[in-house]
Amino acid sequence: MTWLSETRNSYDTLAAGYADETRDLLERKLHVRAGVVLFADLVRAIGGGPVADVGCGPGHTAALLRELGVDVFGIDLSPAMIEIARREHPDVRFEVGSMTDLKVDEGSLSGVLAWWSLIHIPDEVVPGVLARFHRIVRPGGMVAVGFHVGDEPEDKTSGNGDQSTRAADGYLRRPSHVADWLREAGFTVEAQHLLSPDGPKPGAILFARRFGPPGAVSR
Repeated sequence: MTWLSETRNSYDTLAAGYADETRDLLERKLHVRAGVVLFADLVRAIGGGPVADVGCGPGHTAALLRELGVDVFGIDLSPAMIEIARREHPDVRFEVGSMTDLKVDEGSLSGVLAWWSLIHIPDEVVPGVLARFHRIVRPGGMVAVGFHVGDEPEDKTSGNGDQSTRAADGYLRRPSHVADWLREAGFTVEAQHLLSPDGPKPGAILFARRFGPPGAVSR
């Protein structure tokens, strides 16, 4: 998959600068931080358990989840990002991997966080990725997805929250479209947060829950 290798290579090249630019992002973007805190609260409300930060980048969001008492580990496509994450956040486990082929046992997680990481996944691949999330999250578990909002099919931007580092192609999507994908994968969408809807770079976070046994579709 060319897009997969291009994304990996882009973030390997930009890893150091990206890590610097996003290091204090959750302190600057308090509405984005609030989404992370809410996700942690939702995981604790179901009794806790392991959580995957999929597309974790340099690990700053995973580190916040750890501070909030979440048993989190990070996965990222970029080895350079994982090297930085391990160095800067040694108390969190990080591993190289792809959300298109997650090596996680079925029903073993209490939650998955995809924080501005689905933005590099082509539309035709997203349903399969969300189906994998459904398989690895236990019934009652949570998924939180953050993404850039827009109508254009793609935009040369990337990042976590509202940052503007140039990297691989990123896709702009409507919350209703992402919500439909989550429902088709078997999740029930519980909340939608819009970020900077009047600004030049709007974003959204969707919170969804898995109900039922493996393979069941929630409505």
